[in-house]
Amino acid sequence: MAASGKLPTFRLPPLPTLRELIKLFRLQAAKQLSQNFLLDLRLTDKIVRKAGNLTNAYVYEVGPGPGGITRSILNANVAELLVVEKDTRFIPGLQMLSDAAPGKLRIVHGDVLTFKIEKAFPENLKRRWEDDPPNVHIIGNLPFNVSTPLIIKWLESVSCRDGPFTYGRTQMTLTFQKEVAERLVATKGSKQRSRLSIMAQYLCSVEHIFTIPGQAFVPKPEVDVGVVRFTPLVHPKIEQPFKLVEKVVQNAFQFRRKYCHRGLGMLFPTAQRLESTGRLLRSADIDPTLRPTQLSVLHFKNLCDVYRKMCDEDPQLFAYNFREELGKSRSKNQNKDSDREHCGL
Repeated sequence: MAASGKLPTFRLPPLPTLRELIKLFRLQAAKQLSQNFLLDLRLTDKIVRKAGNLTNAYVYEVGPGPGGITRSILNANVAELLVVEKDTRFIPGLQMLSDAAPGKLRIVHGDVLTFKIEKAFPENLKRRWEDDPPNVHIIGNLPFNVSTPLIIKWLESVSCRDGPFTYGRTQMTLTFQKEVAERLVATKGSKQRSRLSIMAQYLCSVEHIFTIPGQAFVPKPEVDVGVVRFTPLVHPKIEQPFKLVEKVVQNAFQFRRKYCHRGLGMLFPTAQRLESTGRLLRSADIDPTLRPTQLSVLHFKNLCDVYRKMCDEDPQLFAYNFREELGKSRSKNQNKDSDREHCGL
């Protein structure tokens, strides 16, 4: 009989259930680490399906915990799965999975916020940025307390094309609190529109794929969970350094219910604030009475381009921090009050 040439499909052998594993190793979700276990393999399978075709893919899973999503990824016939887990309590259970999938699962005890993935996978997986995404994926059920700092870190890596994005436009499928997921995809004028909306959408195509009810997790969180997929854009919608974009966006949204000129004015020292804010908004062709949530990504592109020009004209401008100026002013006033008291005034 002639060989079909089709690669054999890998399936994990019979294993203890996740609940049995948790009981066996006496695992409990650590509240201080914002841990919530997803034990329903139908839902973990759905997350993995939504990540795309993982056949022969190289996958980086963050925060595997007891290994629910890990099992679903291994059953998707991947070439290799790399998991990074900070909590040592989960390592024995993950090692059991590794033994059941020889050569498929690599376990690293470490912190996803500091782990270097640049050299974790073969060099031949790298693709040009203009090409289709590489056969490398990031998947994870993120603890709530690290989800926002981690996605900001990875968005900066998208901008710099480093870290996981040395391989090309690596796709990410991640969980967030539903409220955060809604912010990530919020459109102009939406009440959920925020700093995260702009920072994600200027660099990536962002999709809120589906929502998982809180009761699916153990322990049950007070909120539902959104699954979000990110695909880096070939051309970012704002072509300025990440830190500059971040500074403009942060300032715009710090007074989200006020007119946008209020927050954007904080980009400039008090002495030149009125004049420079007016110039920024006029040059960017933006109505100063728009609220931050009403600003589009194109508005922010114009703001960042003009602000960059102003920083080039005044090299000290980018380093300006209004909180530092405010702190110095308060300290100066306190010293004056102290001197007046000392003189009996």
